[in-house]
Amino acid sequence: MPGSVPASCMAKWPKDVGIIAMEVYFPSQYVDQAELEQFDGVSTGKYTVGLGQARMGFCSDREDINSLCLTVVQRLMERNCLSYDSVGRLEVGTETIIDKSKSVKTVIMQLFEDSGNTDVEGIDTTNACYGGTAALFNAVNWVESSSWDGRYALVVAGDIAVYATGSARPTGGAGAVAMLVGPNAPLAFDRGLRGTHMQHAYDFYKPDMVSEYPVVDGKLSIECYLSALDRCYAVYRNKIHAQWQREGLEKRFSLEDFGFIVFHSPYCKLVQKSLARLMLNDFLSQPNPNTETGPFTGLDAFREVKPEETYFDRDVEKAFMKASADLFEKKTKPSLLVSNQNGNMYTPSVYGCLASVIAQHTPQQLAGQRIGVFSYGSGFAATLYSLRVTQDHTPGAELDKLVSSLSDLKARLDSRRKVSPAIFAENMKLREETHHLASYVPQGSVGDLFPGTWYLTRVDDKHRREYARRSKDDDLPSEARLINSNTATEHIPSPAKKMPRIPATTTGPEADAISNGDH
Repeated sequence: MPGSVPASCMAKWPKDVGIIAMEVYFPSQYVDQAELEQFDGVSTGKYTVGLGQARMGFCSDREDINSLCLTVVQRLMERNCLSYDSVGRLEVGTETIIDKSKSVKTVIMQLFEDSGNTDVEGIDTTNACYGGTAALFNAVNWVESSSWDGRYALVVAGDIAVYATGSARPTGGAGAVAMLVGPNAPLAFDRGLRGTHMQHAYDFYKPDMVSEYPVVDGKLSIECYLSALDRCYAVYRNKIHAQWQREGLEKRFSLEDFGFIVFHSPYCKLVQKSLARLMLNDFLSQPNPNTETGPFTGLDAFREVKPEETYFDRDVEKAFMKASADLFEKKTKPSLLVSNQNGNMYTPSVYGCLASVIAQHTPQQLAGQRIGVFSYGSGFAATLYSLRVTQDHTPGAELDKLVSSLSDLKARLDSRRKVSPAIFAENMKLREETHHLASYVPQGSVGDLFPGTWYLTRVDDKHRREYARRSKDDDLPSEARLINSNTATEHIPSPAKKMPRIPATTTGPEADAISNGDH
């Protein structure tokens, strides 16, 4: 049975705990950023070059945070042929709050009812764009703890990022990412290698409980992001240096030690600047950097700069963006597919970047790589950590399955429907006017949604929300069994029951299929 772990295994530390499977969901329509520049009357290139954004996905009033998460969870379960009783923990990271008490996780639990599984730990976690990472850490910690019962953990990061009319609006987006967590994962967490920085600031926050729009101090937010990056990188390097010393290795960590590095992406240009920022940190940490040849060529004029005085120094920024250009092309640019084409998804942003890397490389190219992950949430909270990709890239292995499951990412982005900026603005106005209304029936077209998408059918006079799922068959009308978030009586069938798909590394009786490493 799921959760039946041999007693001999429970005293040992599960091996290679990390991400086994991923699923990405984004809305079926987008607005073109070049067309939005013209519509907004701003200079050509302000959004496309200045921000580095090409398209922005958005939701009609048919989708909310509950429907996004329902969709991405069911897609992950179906595409990986997982039973709902194989999940023992489910946690949601989001800052899109539509109820101050009821969690998104409890809404998702309706998908589990047909399986009879209610023994599922976890709840919602909130702090701006960092909530998904906090939920992921909680899931990993659960698997590595005495509380683990042998089942998977499921992490969902989802948000709808919308802004009032103005300069911040083109940095919006929407989407959700679901991640299956367990041992023997193709993307395993580097144990003990997390650099975290937490600090109080009002750079971005949402004090108006009846509005979707945040209050943003753009300049302060950039300063907080970059200062957190500096400090997280310093802590991470100190920890890996200490780890290497214990192993007898005498070397200095640098960006070259990451096969790839992905960042939380409010907009793509900030990510490029962030990689340059890490090169600045490498340069300043070197006791005697070579400025005659190699990556630091010609940078001797910046030897005495203080990092805290350079957040908006154009000379420093320009010099290190140029110096890091090759590293950016190889290690970070591939991560920006979803960000560039869909915009900022808030909590799922950095995991959309991770999925983009996986989707655009072969298992052979990924095998054995260390992937750096920088997660940031305003307010502010940040962590830099790393994942190690398994060496096993054979056909049918877990890495091969993960890559294959994400291989359609670009095709799905390309299959979306483009709408005019005027229609986009109308949708934003409609959301603004109807957000948090009771006795409301959404006006958006169900037929425009991707097949298999959950959507909002109505909000009753007590603010209880009801949902349906569009058929997975393109040719059928959007009919589905209703799920009422208060008193559901009908349910979408669960996938066929089966044992948890935790990869085994040894052969033997089915009950002993979970491999655990030494404590």
